[in-house]
Amino acid sequence: MSNTYNGWKNYETWAVNLWLNNEAGHYHMIREQASVLDIYELATYIREYVEEMMDALDIPTSMFSDLLNAALSEVNWDEIAEGFKEE
Repeated sequence: MSNTYNGWKNYETWAVNLWLNNEAGHYHMIREQASVLDIYELATYIREYVEEMMDALDIPTSMFSDLLNAALSEVNWDEIAEGFKEE
């Protein structure tokens, strides 16, 4: 049995992609970068973009920050980048 979620590698990848595609500001910023970056560069850009958003939340070190970091470590950034490149 495949461990996929709604056609994506996993829930974490699906959820990050959903939010990035449904928030107009994020979507347009990433689409702009998708037009000039290759898949690897775009995946790195998206990961760093999401990490910067998380850092801006200034979540203190806790069980919750550990769980958030664990979830983000499961995201397949290349798959999200490929989705933006295909549009």
